[in-house]
Amino acid sequence: MEILWVLMALVMLGFVLLQLSRRRRGAVGLVEPGHPDAADPANYGFAREEELDVRMPGPDQDLLDVLDLVQRTQDYRGAQQLLAGTEAEGERRWQRVQAFAGAASLELRQRPGGVGETPGGQWLRVWRAEAPKDAGGAAVHAEFLVQQAWRTATPGTDEFRIIMEEAKTACGEAALLAPGDPIPYLVELSVARGLGYSCEEFEQLWLKILDRAPNHMGAHLAALPYWCEKWHGSRELAYSFAEAAAARAPRGSLLAAMPLFAVFEHLPEVNLVSGFYQSEVVTKAVHGALHAVHSARPDDPMQAHVRHLLVFFLVRGERWAEAMNQLTVIDGHVGALPWTLSADPAAEFAVYRALAVAGYEANGGSPATLPH
Repeated sequence: MEILWVLMALVMLGFVLLQLSRRRRGAVGLVEPGHPDAADPANYGFAREEELDVRMPGPDQDLLDVLDLVQRTQDYRGAQQLLAGTEAEGERRWQRVQAFAGAASLELRQRPGGVGETPGGQWLRVWRAEAPKDAGGAAVHAEFLVQQAWRTATPGTDEFRIIMEEAKTACGEAALLAPGDPIPYLVELSVARGLGYSCEEFEQLWLKILDRAPNHMGAHLAALPYWCEKWHGSRELAYSFAEAAAARAPRGSLLAAMPLFAVFEHLPEVNLVSGFYQSEVVTKAVHGALHAVHSARPDDPMQAHVRHLLVFFLVRGERWAEAMNQLTVIDGHVGALPWTLSADPAAEFAVYRALAVAGYEANGGSPATLPH
């Protein structure tokens, strides 16, 4: 899968080079970097590729400050306090649990430990040992195990199943510590996919989430892959799940964007034909997602997830101005689909951003004409 994404990125990069020269009435020609006719994302105030934050989909300065403190001091208490002060049913708590777990997992991968060496992520182990009844630490530990399974083992192997079974147990422990908290059950959604829960088992798990947070966008995004044809469902089941969520979405909810995620989950492995991205099914899903972000609360932390995916589809559909409008909101962070599927999320995002800039300018746009 990663090889296909690399090949796609190379093809798209070639397309960028062609598009960068389409500056006069749509004419195509190759220009060198730094040429006066070359489109430059920096002209729009966009971050340089090396400055893009791959950890999160959007800004959360409190989280960044605490992550820096925890990793610098190896003291878990900042993370514990931040989660304790974050609304249990809200989207932000789920993102923060994922971020802390991901940080610990990455530390462990970078410093696996050895003779006389402390392994990375030791602060999470200390957290669980010193505060075994802390619900936040239990949830982070469960998510950490899930991420370890997906990152270090192959689905279907004994190693993968052993880690996932441990994660399932950790989810149960976290749920007992906070009965009304949906987060342990959100973590278990990934366990359910990895261990192949039956449809009945999965639906029972899903009902527990709906009882606690029926309009939780993160929960719906975590549940969707189970119903996809590459896992335990089909295209029809995934579309049905997404469309049902959109249909019952309350006013201002980002659930209206769910069909776009279902479309993304079922894209062909390689499809660079713009006509496909201008088809009725894609256009309808894009319009639903655009409506969702326009009507959602400005501070909804899930907006960034939707906007990142919109950039992908709008660029593929050659809707340059609309793609640029999304980029002005999300630029600087790339920790979201589809970029996180790439071995280098920042580079993948930068390719699409360059395409958007080139297409926008080829059609008469400029930094002066772009609303902010």
